[in-house]
Amino acid sequence: MEARQFPEFSYGDTIAVSQWISEGDKKRLQIFEGDVIGLHHNGISSTFTVRKIAANNVAVERIYPFYSPIIDSIKVVRKGDVRRAKLYYLRYRVGKKARVKELILTKEQKEAAAL
Repeated sequence: MEARQFPEFSYGDTIAVSQWISEGDKKRLQIFEGDVIGLHHNGISSTFTVRKIAANNVAVERIYPFYSPIIDSIKVVRKGDVRRAKLYYLRYRVGKKARVKELILTKEQKEAAAL
């Protein structure tokens, strides 16, 4: 199995997961963007859970294995500032209460993170 190189992300981060979708004999890329509400570290079986609010305020959660062949790429859209590892409480909140604070970095912190 090839080594997967994904950006580092954590709980509360908003990420965009590009995944391959097979429809008949065609394949296309679909982007699923949402908040990371959980990470499960279990070696090759490690997974992460992404939650987004779709049309008509319907919540959609996807559980992705880190080493799944359907994942093409992962992009961190914004960093979240949370105090918990599992954000399952967001399932019971609607509207603005379900938002995650954004972690705002200074220039020095961004430069240090880039190194």
